Amino acid sequence: MILFLTISLFLFFLWTLWNMSGLPSLPAPNLTKNFQPLVSVLVPLRNEARNVAGLINSLRSLTYPHLEILLLDDGSTDQTLPLLQEKTSGDCRFKILRGRELPAGWAGKVHACHQLQKEANGEYILFIDADVRLKSEVIEKTLTLLKKEKVKLITGFPSFEVPGILSKILIPMMHFVVLFHLPLHLANKSKMPAATAANGVFMFFERNAYQKIGGHRTVQTSIVEDVHLAKQMKISGCRVCLANISTDVSCRMYEQNSEVWEGFIKNIFSGLGRSVPLVLLLSVFYGFFYVLPGILMVYGLWVFRPLFVLPYILIVLQRLAVDWKASQRLSLAFFMPLSAATLVIIMNASMWRWIRKKPYSWKGRQYS
Repeated sequence: MILFLTISLFLFFLWTLWNMSGLPSLPAPNLTKNFQPLVSVLVPLRNEARNVAGLINSLRSLTYPHLEILLLDDGSTDQTLPLLQEKTSGDCRFKILRGRELPAGWAGKVHACHQLQKEANGEYILFIDADVRLKSEVIEKTLTLLKKEKVKLITGFPSFEVPGILSKILIPMMHFVVLFHLPLHLANKSKMPAATAANGVFMFFERNAYQKIGGHRTVQTSIVEDVHLAKQMKISGCRVCLANISTDVSCRMYEQNSEVWEGFIKNIFSGLGRSVPLVLLLSVFYGFFYVLPGILMVYGLWVFRPLFVLPYILIVLQRLAVDWKASQRLSLAFFMPLSAATLVIIMNASMWRWIRKKPYSWKGRQYS
């Protein structure tokens, strides 16, 4: 068993290294004077008072000259709206919108994004979340990559700030799952819907292509609308690029452990297509290949059997490669068995909630 496990993990490591080569980074800006279209940055906010100051400071720093920024307060009950008004004062690039009441049959964020795009004037539209922070040249870099790759949507996973214990254990696994399981060369070069990943914290669309698929209206009930939109883009004949945006985009998704738990519970089973067999298969896979090496490592050190430590070294090396690519904290790679075990637990908890027909909760709203 040790030999099989070691050989398999070595092959997984090599595959991950090769697969990551299919993930392009945002290049240095290289826009001609004839290509400087209006870009609309669209941000839905619901009870985001803690993020307003950092968000507006980040958006104010953007250097792209043809820019409008639309901020939608989606029924916040905290100080989000007055803070937006205060922090954007004197900058004509900003426009604040009041969200309408959520209609039946719509997910909250999807409806907020739908309202935002209706007010946008840009040839290109960028949807981001309130907890995202952008480097100053990210618009120019994204437009450069979009033209280079000849795609209609650029999305990607940012570097994640991980303030709490559960954040440190679980959130970097988002990068690991994508860079390990998604065939990136196929995903970025083909229009195959099945080979698709996306992240709603950064969705940069060509406006005409976005409207061609019907925009957010086509995914109005989805709680993983980012992936569904990307798939719709491919179905319509457009190419999508999953890029490495981690050096230019950062995100502090959650502040508290309870938020991490509820956020992943809401998204993970839906992100797996609500497939019970897939959850069970992944549970066995991660249990054997990524939890067991931690147990073997402890046993090997206890009985002085170095061979039993080798599988653990290999999963740490694989995780280190991913975390380096994703600009994550490298020291967290040494907790890979714990991260894998937590992923298995939360996948099954999310599935079990769906089986029991219990709603998912987020920011005061419930989703079936």
